[in-house]
Order: sequence, then C-alpha cells, then structure tokens
Amino acid sequence: MSKTSDTEPLDQTVGRGLLEEEMSPSSALAHLYRGEVHRMKFWRERLDQTTNWAVIIMAAILTWAFSSENNPHYVILFGGAAVAVFLFIEARRFRAYDIWRSRVRILQRNVFAYGLDPSIGVPNDHWREKLGEDYLTPTVKITMEEAIAHRLRRVYLPLFTILTAAWVIRVFAFSHQTWPGSADIGNIPGLLVTVVALGLYVLTVVVAYRPRIWHARDELRTKRLRRNGDG
Repeated sequence: MSKTSDTEPLDQTVGRGLLEEEMSPSSALAHLYRGEVHRMKFWRERLDQTTNWAVIIMAAILTWAFSSENNPHYVILFGGAAVAVFLFIEARRFRAYDIWRSRVRILQRNVFAYGLDPSIGVPNDHWREKLGEDYLTPTVKITMEEAIAHRLRRVYLPLFTILTAAWVIRVFAFSHQTWPGSADIGNIPGLLVTVVALGLYVLTVVVAYRPRIWHARDELRTKRLRRNGDG
C-alpha cells in the first residue's frame, strides 16, 4: 500500500468527529494515546525520583559539612560528584522520557488539537510517517549532551550553584587557615583544588547555556501568560 500523499484530504479530516458523542472511547486511537501518556508519566516520575535523591544527599552533606569546623571542606566536593552522578542518570532517563513525550505531543498537536478546532489546520510535517517509523524502529531523539543541558537548566545547575557557593564559604570563612592553604586536600595544593572546582562549575554553565539547536520537541521554553481575564 502506498503512503498517503500530502495533497489527499485525509490530512485535513483526521481529527473530525474525534470528540463527538458517536466516537467510541474504546477506539484504537484512544487506547494508543492512553498507553503513551502512561509511559510518559512513568518516566516522568523516574526523573522526579532521581532529583529527590540528589537533593536529599546534597542537604545531608551540607548539614554535616557546616556542623563543625573540624569537618573537612572537601566533603562538599564529594557531594558535588555524587550530584553529578545523579545528573548523568537523570539525563539518560530524560532521553527515554523524551521518546514517549514526543509521541504524545505528535498526537496532541496533529489529532486532538485539530479535533478541538479544525480551523487551526494540521501541520504538514509528515507526522503519520514519522510516528509510524518510530513505532517500527524506536530510537532516541536527543543526544546525551542535550539531555544534560535540559536537566541542568531545570534542576541541577541551581544545585551545583548552591554546592559551589557553600564550598567557597566553607573554605574562605569557616577555616582557621587563609586561602589557598584552607583549600588544601592532603598534598594537593589549595590553588589547584580551587581552579578545578570553579572550572568544573563554569563548564556546567557553558553546557547548560551554550547556543544550540534543540531536538527535544515541545519542551516548555516559551511563556504565554494569561491576560485580560483569559481562562
């Protein structure tokens, strides 16, 4: 069977009747959409679990580091390393989450949105072929670096900022020694430790905000605030 061409009227009527009373709620499309939403929700919850663990560990480490002047400052750096591990785990989960979210958004944008308001028209982006190909051969849509950038912007960059600021305060204000000696870790000089710690933080900022073409579709990056009493 040949693929539907762009000029055939099927693209303009796919959403018609979708929300009418005659439309059975047990249709294959409804089950497909419900299943994709369930998968998306499951992976979204996994993202939240990783974030919760990162916040808990960070809070515990900061509490212990500032509980006594005798506690070493470098435990905060170990906390940053632990949070970085959670960042990579969450980025991997975000790549999987994006697979299901992209499918849900394809259906919402091209079927349900048109079913609610046929006047908006259906985007002519060959969405049927793309969705069918994705079901035939599921693939990851975004790179690991982009996934890391997403999670840095949403959650982890503020966490790294807090950890870095806490380490700087711990080294400069809560030590009997003066810097750079207060930043020493064993035989590693404090100047080197400071350069590496601050350099890694700058690297996270660059990864999060460098100019790029985003491949994760329909990520919330724009605002449309309610005005004039709109619902």
